[in-house]
Amino acid sequence: MATPPHPAPPLALPVIPAAQLASHKFIKPKKCINEGHHVAHFLTSKAYRDIGIFILQLNHSLCPRNQASSPTPKTFPLTPGSPSSTPSVQALQQLLSDVEALVEQAPPDPGPRRFGNVSFRRWHELVQDHLDSFLDKGILGEALATKGADGSTAKDEVAAYLLGAFGSAQRLDYGTGHELSFVAFVACLWKLGFFNDPKEGGEIEREVVLNVIEPYLRVVRALIRKYTLEPAGSHGVWGLDDHSFIPYIFGSAQFTRPITLATEPMPLEGSVKGAPKPGDITKPDVVKHLRQSNMYFSAVGFINDVKKGPFWEHSPILFDISGIRDGWGKINKGMIKMFNAEVLSKFPVVQHFPFGSLLSWDADPTAPAPSQSVHMMNQPVAVAPSTAAHTPLPPSAIGTAAPWAQATRMPPPPGPGIPYSRLPPGPRTGSLASRPSRGEGSGSGSAAAQITVTEAPWALE
Repeated sequence: MATPPHPAPPLALPVIPAAQLASHKFIKPKKCINEGHHVAHFLTSKAYRDIGIFILQLNHSLCPRNQASSPTPKTFPLTPGSPSSTPSVQALQQLLSDVEALVEQAPPDPGPRRFGNVSFRRWHELVQDHLDSFLDKGILGEALATKGADGSTAKDEVAAYLLGAFGSAQRLDYGTGHELSFVAFVACLWKLGFFNDPKEGGEIEREVVLNVIEPYLRVVRALIRKYTLEPAGSHGVWGLDDHSFIPYIFGSAQFTRPITLATEPMPLEGSVKGAPKPGDITKPDVVKHLRQSNMYFSAVGFINDVKKGPFWEHSPILFDISGIRDGWGKINKGMIKMFNAEVLSKFPVVQHFPFGSLLSWDADPTAPAPSQSVHMMNQPVAVAPSTAAHTPLPPSAIGTAAPWAQATRMPPPPGPGIPYSRLPPGPRTGSLASRPSRGEGSGSGSAAAQITVTEAPWALE
């Protein structure tokens, strides 16, 4: 009998070999997305490819694992307060601690205001003033001191992503674009070989998520509350979350059906034994308990901290998703597709994202030809003349399929305007793909329909 082929190993973001760094030319990142059609080019760029690969790589590392020595799968919960023994992770934790400590030098202004606290500008200025000294410390400083062919250093390029990860001092807001900037910062460090700790089987990736990205989110949440930062680019009540998206991807991955081999693909449905029900996000006592160990519940817990009233009313999309019966694997799949559509494919979110040599604006030669996508058709056009190099609109205009995911042609929106409706509490049924609304009529107004609408190049069939 023929031996079945081994599944392909999960994609991993490649590290630049040390021998090539000396000839590498670092570039100070610059803004390239100035008009709506530039988003189409971004979706065929090397930066888009690398960000997608890195997200999927981190996501896969959090999937529970079956154990030969135990009937109980191994899971990877958050462990707040537990010190990391990994030098690269320790360096980034110290960086985050240094950044947060500057809050003491910029106390909130006590004057009346409607929007964000103006003292946030002072804090942001302090971060900018101290950025060089923070990035020059220890092994992080050694890695970022790497010089390229023209004498430029890695720090010249990477610093821009870190500075962009803590909100806008001008607009006094924070959103998923800033969160994306921090992921880009970590991805750049990965490509530079900073995470060269001798760990295998996804262990270093798990450390990056649980001990770097989650602490970053905790710092950001403290800033949001301290300075009452406005949501940036939020859909309001019709968005998944006012400020974040990443914790819903990684948090759902923590509860997916376990795999046995590190080379197995991510499960697309099912849950690990003992996982809470998705509907438990509506139970404050359960959320309070699980937010200490799971990123999804941690994010929901923060919503409960800052919003009042019925959960189904202020967070109808999360509420609707909580009715999924196909398990956390199904939710994880939907979150990845939705992240691609609602974050990476949206002009208001990615317009400020800068591009350098590590996350390049150059076209990915392996990217398939763009395909038509209703979700991407109505991108804005800048009023002012573009300062970026002219980028021709790709054939068929909008949308693309990436090499690490299968493209999906999206159905038209369910109607004019915002394709949602408020959903009163009631029995939850169906799946992320499509299911009836819990209100009257068809399911076109449900969050399930929204995830169908936003099916995008990251669709995992």
